[in-house]
Amino acid sequence: MTEKVYLADSYAKELDAKVVRASQGRIVLDRTIFYPGGGGQPIDTGMLAADGRRLKVIAVEKDGDDIVHILEGDPGLREGDSVRCVIDWDTRYACMRYHSALHLIDGVIETRYGSGMVTGGQIYPDRARIDIDMQGLSKERVAEILEEVNKVAREGHPITAMEMTVEEALKIPRLSRTETGRKLLGTLKSVRVVDIGGVDMQADGGTHVKDTREIGKITLSAYENKGSKRKRIEITLGSL
Repeated sequence: MTEKVYLADSYAKELDAKVVRASQGRIVLDRTIFYPGGGGQPIDTGMLAADGRRLKVIAVEKDGDDIVHILEGDPGLREGDSVRCVIDWDTRYACMRYHSALHLIDGVIETRYGSGMVTGGQIYPDRARIDIDMQGLSKERVAEILEEVNKVAREGHPITAMEMTVEEALKIPRLSRTETGRKLLGTLKSVRVVDIGGVDMQADGGTHVKDTREIGKITLSAYENKGSKRKRIEITLGSL
């Protein structure tokens, strides 16, 4: 099983690891900082440094409890070889900020504006979107919500992650607010929960910043009406 260091330390930019399996450019390491994607957050890219070579990581995917790093061509790595993982940090950090921003938006809606159902979302290095099924969610209402979200972000709430048993997680109302997440929750052995202190708590397997002040100013960049209740909100973040 690959040790998923990105879950314990989202800020790790480089990491030494050992190859435990290699086949035609598909490399499994004993530990990694490369996020394999999920929950709308894209995979990490970067490189593995080995024997003075810089091997480009073009894709990352899950294989059971392992994380597979897919390289360009066959680099000739073998079991037991030492490598250094280096992620594209600017891209990762941007995605962390956007991921935390989406959680904060959802949390503020949940606690201050009445519950809504998140039906989808996607994170990019330069923007993110969230689809919300909520009665009476107009563009003007979204602007009002984002004003409140920005106020909360500036307050500086800590963002932490913890592991819970499924039994513990199921006792927390609306710990998962996406359709797919609710279905997945009961199938897990344990549940990773991301807590934005005093604002939001959700089941989540992605990477986040440590404090809401790292998110920056959230601006509405697009708004789409996808039905009587479902709205698509796209945001961008200001520079820090």
